[in-house]
Amino acid sequence: MPYADSADALLLDIEGTTTPVAFVFEVLFPFARDRAEDFLATRGGDADVQADLALLRQDYQQESPPVPPWEGNLAVAAVPYIHHLIGCDRKSTGLKSLQGKIWDAGYQSGQLRSSLFADVLPAFQRWQSVGKAIYIFSSGSVQAQQLIFRYSEAGDLTPYISGYFDTTIGSKREIESYQKIAEEVGRSPAKILFISDVAAELQPAKTVGFQTLFSSRPGNPPASAEGFTPIENFDSV
Repeated sequence: MPYADSADALLLDIEGTTTPVAFVFEVLFPFARDRAEDFLATRGGDADVQADLALLRQDYQQESPPVPPWEGNLAVAAVPYIHHLIGCDRKSTGLKSLQGKIWDAGYQSGQLRSSLFADVLPAFQRWQSVGKAIYIFSSGSVQAQQLIFRYSEAGDLTPYISGYFDTTIGSKREIESYQKIAEEVGRSPAKILFISDVAAELQPAKTVGFQTLFSSRPGNPPASAEGFTPIENFDSV
């Protein structure tokens, strides 16, 4: 019996679940890092970019040494700190929002096309055909999530997705985030199946009452699935 049979909705992580880890770390992150300075030089005065920089400045003021200097008020002065955050994969809301804007330019210009595992589109089609809603929960901004599914090598998958959640709703490792998601989608936690490659994200969801599966995709870093049912693809879901 497919794991999702008793669920009304699926909540999916992206990195290591729908999308290869290598695409995120070897394509997306370097793309944003390499283009951050040019992007800020041309778009740094835009109100939405200024809002991201304000969030980053708040993060910076809470840092402990050593961190790169952020001197002056020019937008490009933030670049060393942005590079620092990308290098340590910090789940910063300001960083994720700024990265989304840089990636948006790359997708629209045709420089970027996102990679999805081959079973993702068939699974989305199968789940939709039996009335199951699909939601995404990622540390990447909602904009970045939408770009990944809109500009994929498999085509535009956004019509299959009912909603997106990012760190503005809370950390993926906090119980409250999953309580809020269940409320927002209007479903009992027991009717939502969450799939992620990180046990520390699955545990709070499980505590709230979500169904859970551990994504053990090829190319994922070694990790223990203890306490969770592992899957290598969506064929059994």
